[in-house]
Amino acid sequence: MQPVRGVTVWFTGLSGAGKTTLAQAVAGRLKIANLKVEILDGDVMRQHLCKGLGFSDEDRIENIRRIGFVANLLSRNGIIVLVAAIAPYRHIRAELKQNIDNFIEVYVNAPPEICERRDVKGLYAKARAGLIPNFTGIDAVYEIPLAPDLECQTDRQTIAQSAAEVLQKLVALGYIPATCHLDDICPNA
Repeated sequence: MQPVRGVTVWFTGLSGAGKTTLAQAVAGRLKIANLKVEILDGDVMRQHLCKGLGFSDEDRIENIRRIGFVANLLSRNGIIVLVAAIAPYRHIRAELKQNIDNFIEVYVNAPPEICERRDVKGLYAKARAGLIPNFTGIDAVYEIPLAPDLECQTDRQTIAQSAAEVLQKLVALGYIPATCHLDDICPNA
């Protein structure tokens, strides 16, 4: 088997679009193929690495930079890093792409009303009630990627189909070997 190159796959999109679910699906399939993979989930990172940061523009940017720093450390050491974090601003995503050697931006696209329907934590309702200020998609901006490396429309395709697209992109770009037998690790695609 040819060697695997480390890469950071950054899943960006609104809360509830399916970033974490998609990252977990991709990670599961990569693990079946015995590949080294780590998930950096935005919510988890905020509780640990980014604890103490708020939701001002400056804090959001610092949060994303810290996650990007860790992702770069892992990916340059041969790990496939799957980041599930909103990263609402184009300029910070462009900065990530410039600073992380192997970087793939995946726009996890679902309409805001679908994201709100999927919200099991009630965050959108709290934001609409004024209990969560600066909530992305309600009273804080999310800048849609203009030219992502891949767009997964999670309201139109299954998570398995989206995961298969991500894996196919990784093969096409030479990050994972074509010998991973995508049909075996993506049986529902």
